[in-house]
Amino acid sequence: MESSIECISIHDGMHEDEILNANPFSQLSSSKPCHNSNLNGGMSTPPTRVHELLECPVCTNSMYPPIHQCPNGHTLCSTCKVRVHNRCPTCRLELGDIRCLALEKVAESLELPCKHNSLGCPEIFPYYGKLKHEAICNFRPYNCPYAGSDCSVAGDIQCLVTHLRDDHKVDMHSGCTFNHRYVKSNPRDVENATWMLTVFHCFGQYFCLHFEAFQLGAAPVYMAFLRFMGDEMEARNFSYSLEVGGNGRKLIWEGTPRSIRDGHRKVRDSHDGLIIQRNMALFFSGGDKDELKLRVTGRIWKEPQNPDGGACIPNLL
Repeated sequence: MESSIECISIHDGMHEDEILNANPFSQLSSSKPCHNSNLNGGMSTPPTRVHELLECPVCTNSMYPPIHQCPNGHTLCSTCKVRVHNRCPTCRLELGDIRCLALEKVAESLELPCKHNSLGCPEIFPYYGKLKHEAICNFRPYNCPYAGSDCSVAGDIQCLVTHLRDDHKVDMHSGCTFNHRYVKSNPRDVENATWMLTVFHCFGQYFCLHFEAFQLGAAPVYMAFLRFMGDEMEARNFSYSLEVGGNGRKLIWEGTPRSIRDGHRKVRDSHDGLIIQRNMALFFSGGDKDELKLRVTGRIWKEPQNPDGGACIPNLL
């Protein structure tokens, strides 16, 4: 049977604001579902505005040249032309290579809102500049930060927190300090990386704590790091520390959490976190070569240049 890591959470030093306020995770609701980024929009309803003429009826994304049409005048984007095997999704006629030049000309004259306007983006762009903005828009949905599976769910932060809790069964905790014990019955088995994820709520924000085993070159290692559930600029308002030790020795990592805009693998491969060599991890475990027992403690605090958040200053002693 494949070995696993057991994560045991112990709360200590909870921030006063966290004690006084209700548990935010009990307030979460699944009534606002996230969307699956792999799902197609299906057939669209007849357009009622000019810019809706430029929506592909298959994927519902805006169409960019070349825009294709069937002999009956039904249009779709070049990507979906391949996906529907060159048959019109509306009337089923063969598409051929007919371009809809008139619609391409109409596109050049339009100014349209960002497609994330329903999520709060106020920007309006010329049609051909809209796509570039949407790829980096601060209001675009976040991808699910869960590691170890190909999860295609995306949404806003509250939606993803609910999704992590209900669908991935991720542990949810409140407070700016944490104390975890990781136990692995076969510490030499790191061929298949074992991921653990815990979500913390503090200072009105959510943070993902990752712990995993993987091969760094030829050396098996364990790694812990924190990601911020929000954009990179917001993440810079916070810092965190991680500490692991035993037998009179300890390792300490301190840094800024990475945004979940950066994929899990990108953060891991940049080695931006606490990395523990297997021999050192076994030494911290008490010298028992047959079982890994690591205790990782940590703290999250808000940087002093942002005093409005009530900074949780680390105990430097």
